[in-house]
Amino acid sequence: MEKTAKGKKGFFEGAFGRYFVPGIVLQSVLIGGGYATGREIVAFGAKFGALGWLGGIGIFIGFTLMSVLTFEVARIYRTYDYKSLVRQFAGRFSVLYDVIYILLCILIIAVMSSATGEIVSQTLGLPYWLGVGGVAVLVGILNFYGGWLIERFETYGTIALYVGYIIFSVIVISATKGNIQNVFSNADTSYMQGNVGVGAVLWTGIVYVGYNLAVYPATLFTLERQTTRKETVISGVISGVLMTIPWFMTYFAIMGHYPSKDVIEAGVPWLVMLQQTAGSWVIMVFGVVMGWTLIETSTGVLHALVERIDAGLCDTGKKSMSNAQKAALTMGVLVLAMALSKIGIIDLIGKGYTLMAYGMILVYAIPLMTVGVYKIISHDRKVAEKVQYAREIQEAE
Repeated sequence: MEKTAKGKKGFFEGAFGRYFVPGIVLQSVLIGGGYATGREIVAFGAKFGALGWLGGIGIFIGFTLMSVLTFEVARIYRTYDYKSLVRQFAGRFSVLYDVIYILLCILIIAVMSSATGEIVSQTLGLPYWLGVGGVAVLVGILNFYGGWLIERFETYGTIALYVGYIIFSVIVISATKGNIQNVFSNADTSYMQGNVGVGAVLWTGIVYVGYNLAVYPATLFTLERQTTRKETVISGVISGVLMTIPWFMTYFAIMGHYPSKDVIEAGVPWLVMLQQTAGSWVIMVFGVVMGWTLIETSTGVLHALVERIDAGLCDTGKKSMSNAQKAALTMGVLVLAMALSKIGIIDLIGKGYTLMAYGMILVYAIPLMTVGVYKIISHDRKVAEKVQYAREIQEAE
């Protein structure tokens, strides 16, 4: 635990650590790859034009609910690796979560690699594989040093990300506000070439939350500081807000170009929008900020995977992995993901994510909202009974 020279708890161990750090880590892991590039916002909202904001509302509600329930189950049962957590509400089916998480982990990092290669190539003029290889090295270093460095790296990355997103959004939205007004005044959903139902948009938001359930294991190591339900609920709401604000910034920026196929069908929509409205220095800043977020996401999902494997080794009476072994495992997964990255970011998101989303909903969201809620209520009842019993003993004495 971090402490100051006087023995007091450090900044990350106080209220900031209890309320904000879980959301910061979640947001950092979530936003890389397709989210940071704008590709996911197109696929899960912006393609619906004027109705896309409904998907954003559903996404906020879904992330908030999942955050609060996940944090509370982890607090009650003191489970800080995803094997122990998922076992609490999925039971023997938790092995299915293992399989889906590992596959999704590789898929997410493949998207990170593809996006990084494109961004580095288009913003800095460097070779595609240099960007991909740079991510692999930095993620390996971060997993070598572990949670304390990851928390700080992702906290500073979140600050840089929000500053960057504000700059990018202001530039794009101010330059295209006339088209944004037209999209909403005309209820334009023309890119979809047909009637767009509210239900379809909301379901898209649910699917988006579904496949992003893979980000929750990445934040479990930050939850040990939480000791009360007030902390888990407030932290869960903060997480929902932090995870959704950049989504809406990107959505409104894309509406400034709707229904342009040059933007909507681009591998990196943000880059196309900035090339049309901003100077070269902004594009270079975009490349640096997005590169940082891509490293955050890869680091987060791999850290959770490493912690899961460590927990499995402990269960079988074996030694935990050394830092060097953790770094080697990380690099191995990254190499596999880099090979997949050549498939291309659009195909990876369009074909891989939706299938994995349904799997995550089945093995994580539904059990958490049923068995998980039941266990939270049962725990409350047991605590109340203990308090009542203690009170009766006191009165009898």
